[in-house]
Amino acid sequence: MAGLHDDEIPIDAALVRALVAEALPQYAGLDVRPLGASGSTNALFRLGSHLVVRMPRQTGGSALEKEARWLPMVERELSVAVPTVIAVGEPGLGYPERWSVNSYLDGSLPTVVAERVPPEGPRHGLADDLAVLVRQLHAIEVPDAALDDEELTWYRGGPLGDVDDSFRRSLAACREIDGLDLDLYAAVRAWDHALEAARDSDPAPSWYHGDLLAENLLVADDGRLSALLDFGTLGVGDPAVDLVAAWEVLDPESRETFRRAVDVDDATWWRAMGWALYIAFVTFPYYWDSMPARCADRRAMARAVLATG
Repeated sequence: MAGLHDDEIPIDAALVRALVAEALPQYAGLDVRPLGASGSTNALFRLGSHLVVRMPRQTGGSALEKEARWLPMVERELSVAVPTVIAVGEPGLGYPERWSVNSYLDGSLPTVVAERVPPEGPRHGLADDLAVLVRQLHAIEVPDAALDDEELTWYRGGPLGDVDDSFRRSLAACREIDGLDLDLYAAVRAWDHALEAARDSDPAPSWYHGDLLAENLLVADDGRLSALLDFGTLGVGDPAVDLVAAWEVLDPESRETFRRAVDVDDATWWRAMGWALYIAFVTFPYYWDSMPARCADRRAMARAVLATG
């Protein structure tokens, strides 16, 4: 598969087929083929018609064990489908990381409509579905064991101010990108406003997905939300980061529907806008050449934030 990182682990279908045959012989006869929508953290391969193999692309970047431990508890409280972890495989055959076999979920990725109302009209239904999802997730009780689990502590659940330096370095790098076509001065002003709103915030820790973006959502033929994918960023902390989907997969009208439905205060909404800007601007320098589609989606998200901020 094409590499996205300087330290990418070589992975191909032959390796996956051999690992599965050795660790899970009951699946050895199933067809293995790359999944076109592989992400930046895991390379994905279809295994037969009902399973998918997730292979971490970098050493030390696996969150598969965390998912296997906590996802069964979380998924019980959600009204949309999530992948079931079938098995976690051990390193082998020269591959240094653990890998997993998950259930495969049908559906389509929602198109990004952050700056416009789509031809079919505002996505009020999807807005309602997303609001239900985040409220369900954020309402799940956090057990003491989760509060003590370091794997559930991630920067996207921490204070926005902790990533201020990182944001400004990324934004400076963006000045060298040809064709980015974003108002970087407006981005700084919006970021500073988000930081100011965040300084007086002290949110109670709750579960959050951490990467609630188009590439981790599935919708049915009617456009309604059907599944949530990839819980590698699952954590406990400030859940404001889970609102970022509002500026990517929702048009301006349905974004207001979403905001009313999640019923958050202005400080939380601004923290979410800050996270949307941060996620966008750290994406551009790293993935501009290797993942142009992702960068296009993040640019639309950033523009939507700047238009509403």
